[in-house]
Amino acid sequence: MKLERETLELGADIRHAVIWLHGLGADGHDFVPIVPELGLSKEAGVRFIFPHAPSRPVTLNNGYVMPAWFDIISLDRTKNSNLDDILITVGWINTLIDEQIELGIEPENIILAGFSQGGVIALHTALRYPKRLGGLMVLSTYFPFAEQTLDEMPKGYEQIPVFAAHGTHDPVIPAVWWEEYVPKLQKQGFEVESKSYAMEHSVHPQEIADMGLWFKALFDA
Repeated sequence: MKLERETLELGADIRHAVIWLHGLGADGHDFVPIVPELGLSKEAGVRFIFPHAPSRPVTLNNGYVMPAWFDIISLDRTKNSNLDDILITVGWINTLIDEQIELGIEPENIILAGFSQGGVIALHTALRYPKRLGGLMVLSTYFPFAEQTLDEMPKGYEQIPVFAAHGTHDPVIPAVWWEEYVPKLQKQGFEVESKSYAMEHSVHPQEIADMGLWFKALFDA
């Protein structure tokens, strides 16, 4: 599937790409307003891509049709989704990555970011893509099928820098889920910049500032 998307470019000489996935029920416009708040140079040479998830019935919401990267079956994080369903969407994001590579962006200069449900897809895509990517930003999310994914992950992918943030008062995806998956990544060898903020299932001003610093470090590398 070719995903519709919003695109925002900083500068004319584009050397980096950030593919940023929204959460359940939102769309690609959701995080566009945050880009100017990151404090990046207007000539940073970055293309931000915000794809729109297709609309589909969501089981947990009584079959209500809404933008969703995959179906949510229950509130039990150990069995609230289907891996095959997730991997279909991973294939769509792989196509977006392929497009950026064809446009001249090196894989190590492509960063995947995702909020909530989008974070799940960002994790699975970055750790399964045939070439090692340059960064992974996951916000207010969790990591279903983590053990299987990490076992199947190609050697060397633990060098991908990770920014993992969560709200301490999140009623949608409790902070304990974040506290569980971050150590799994660290045990695998990932260097994770792990941050928590006094917020619910949202984005905090300090979090935006921290994201900006993390992006700058990658873009200047």
